[in-house]
This record gives sequence, C-alpha cells and structure tokens, in this order.
Amino acid sequence: MYRSISEIQKALRSGKTALNLVEEHLLRIEAHQHLNAFLEVFQDSALAQARLIDQKIKAGTAGKLAGVIVGIKDNICYKDHKVSASSKILTGFESIYTSTVLQRLIDQDAIIIGRLNCDEFAMGSSNENSAFGPVHNNWKPNYVPGGSSGGSAVAVAANLCTVSLGSDTGGSVRQPASWTGTIGIKPTYGRLSRYGLIAYASSFDQIGFFTNTIADTQLLMQLTAGEDPFDATSSSNPYLTREALPDRLRIGIIKECFSHEGLDPEVKAKLDHCVASLKAAGHELKEVSFPFLDYMVPTYYVLTTAEASSNLSRFDGVHYGYRSPDAIGVDATYVKSRSEGFGPEVQRRIMTGTFVLSHGYYDAYYTKAQQVRRILKERTSLLLKDCDILLSPTTPNTAFEMNAVKDPIQMYLQDIFTVHANLTGNPAISIPFGVHSNELPYGIQLMSADFEEDLLFHAAHKIQEVL
Repeated sequence: MYRSISEIQKALRSGKTALNLVEEHLLRIEAHQHLNAFLEVFQDSALAQARLIDQKIKAGTAGKLAGVIVGIKDNICYKDHKVSASSKILTGFESIYTSTVLQRLIDQDAIIIGRLNCDEFAMGSSNENSAFGPVHNNWKPNYVPGGSSGGSAVAVAANLCTVSLGSDTGGSVRQPASWTGTIGIKPTYGRLSRYGLIAYASSFDQIGFFTNTIADTQLLMQLTAGEDPFDATSSSNPYLTREALPDRLRIGIIKECFSHEGLDPEVKAKLDHCVASLKAAGHELKEVSFPFLDYMVPTYYVLTTAEASSNLSRFDGVHYGYRSPDAIGVDATYVKSRSEGFGPEVQRRIMTGTFVLSHGYYDAYYTKAQQVRRILKERTSLLLKDCDILLSPTTPNTAFEMNAVKDPIQMYLQDIFTVHANLTGNPAISIPFGVHSNELPYGIQLMSADFEEDLLFHAAHKIQEVL
C-alpha cells in the first residue's frame, strides 16, 4: 500500500488512476472493519471525486494532492455529508458547509474517503468514549489507539488512507500518533482555521494531521495554513519556510518530564540514549526546568470543561440532532434529550465546567486557572528564547489494554506531557521514537516557539537522522 503522498504520485505516474487508488483503499477498509476506525465510508462521493481528478490529470490541471486519500475525524464538517462528533446527540445531522482546512485540501484534488471514529466530542485519551464503540489499535487490536483522534491515527497507521485530519485540544493528535507509530502535529493556535471544526474548547482546539512522513506533514501545512475570514482567531501571520535554519540545534530537555515518576523505564532509557546521540552529532543540549508539570492537567481541565459547558449548550434536542421520544414539554425536551444524547464522559465534563463557572466558584477556579495559563505561556516563551526546541516524551508509556483504565483522573493524566502546548498555544509534533519490548510503539515530542513550524519540521528531520 501507499504510505505517503510521494508514493501516491509515483503510482499515478506509473499508470494507476485515482479511481484505481480509491477502489484499492475501499477494499482495504472493508478488510479492516474490525478496527472500527471508520464510522462511514463516503464510497459514492469518493469515486465521483476520483473520476473528476482523473480527467484533471489527463488535462494537466490536477492539484498538488491529486489522488491522495484523506480520512477526516468525525468532528470536521464536510458539506452534504453526516458529522456526529461520535455522539448520539447529533444523530442524523448532515453538514451544510465544509471546514476551511478540508476545503483547502479538496481544492488541491484530495479525495475524502470517509469519517473516522473518535472519542465523543473529542473528550478522551483512549477512544473508548465513542457512542459507536471503541477504535482498536492496529498494532494489537485488544489495545487502545489513544484519543481522542484514535480513528484518524489507526486509519493512517493501517494504510486505510494516505493522511488524515484530527483535532488536538490537549494532545488528541499527538498522543494517538505516539501509540500508533505515526507522525502527529498540533500547529500553533490560530495557524489553521477552526471553521467547520465542532468546538470542544475553543481557545485550545486546533485541527492537526496524521501522516507517515514529515514531508507530507509539511506539505499539508503549506496548503492549509493561513487567515480565514470565517474564523476570527485564525492568524494573519504568513506561513513561511525559511532556508537559513540552524544546522546545530539548541535543544531544551525538560527536566521534570525526563524524571517524572510515571515515565516507563524503557522509554526513559531510550530518551537518555537519544540525548547522548544528539550531543555526539554536535547539537547543544541543555537541561531546562519547567516546574509546573503538576499544575498543567488540573488547569487544562478547569478551562476546557468551562468552555465545553458553554459550547455544548447548543445541542439541546430542539434545533437539530437527537430528540428524546419520551420528551413532553419544553423542560423535558432539554433534560431528556441531553441526558440520553450525551455519553457519561461528556456529561461529566459539562457538569464540571458548569460548576467552575458558577457563582461563588468562578474566581476560585476559572480565574485562577487563567492566571496559571498566563504564567505557563510566559515561562515557555522564556525557555524558547534560549532554545530552538523543547524535547520531551509524547506519552509516559505505551498504549494500554481496552478497559484497563477505569479511574477518570488516571485517564486525564495520560495527557500530562501533551497539554502543555495547548495551554500555551505553541506548535508541537510527535514523531515515532521506538517500539517497546511489549511490541507497541511510542513517540517523542518536539515543541517550538509560536509560528515556527518550519523549525519544528527541520528539528524533526535532524532527530530522525540521529535515530
């Protein structure tokens, strides 16, 4: 199968058609239904797209992504196609417009093959919270793939599509990328438009990509980045790729991450070996302190649940989506529809967010969390003045077995290394780092200053050379 955009392009040059590629992927998706990665395959529209693109290829007018097969997380809108955020509350809902990021891919003749399973409303770290059942890790089907973009990660890892779109609110692209051996990026907040992404926590959410090569991630960023009049938080900062990037990197090693008690000893040993190899290759490595690790997950959950409480109030059983068949009267329609339509994890976060925003608790929780967020941003900016990138493990360990983590707090702590970039808005990428003795993959995470994705990609290439 084709693991990169360049392999797709090579196949097209050697006589394959876009229609052939779609048909091959449809067969492969059919053969991997047990992974539960796809909620819906857009067979008819994908085949129609392929036929049009074959005509463009013959005419010499095809875009840069001609024939590339793309899967989309089920919280990204695609006109005239269903989108549910993997929730019962959006039963039967069909989008009337297309996400800006997705449209920019379609404009380059990418083929959208289907929508991918995820944790309900992107709330989860294992992809066990979907209303349509869990996604299974293609490395070991009785293990989780990570979340919330587990379907997007598995689809790329198992070659069910060339690349996929996910969303990252607290690590929802990078964490499953780590656990499936793929590359996952969360761009700078505002780098990509959020228009057409169903909101969980608006000041954290970013669309990101899953790929098998850094070159593919770079190309997708170049084609989708940029200001969007439909999203006031999108940045007007142009996406530039500088040529004069440092050959010898200044890499900050976050001491608290490397010495964290929850870090798997095997992952720690590989990290120490990587640091020694990078030094030997001539890079400058410096240990830096970021003494806020224990505050980040609590701060993240106070702020994101508050935003979720507000954002999810629109799903009410009145305007669209699921309405309880037992509802009689206005109050019962709201109460029953939301109680039956939302799963337990989404309900937990809505109630937590409503609590932290309530009178008497707002200043104690929400205001305090915003103050902590400002401190985190300032300290991170200071560190990145002395370092080109910050390096840490993506996750403390490899994927766990299905149903192995039952305590919500333990589940939230899976994001301990990834929430940093969402709280501060910095770009971060997870690249494959190794395969554990338990035969499961894990990743390493790089973070750079705002809008320096080109430096992030450059550093990822350098580290891959050493690895």
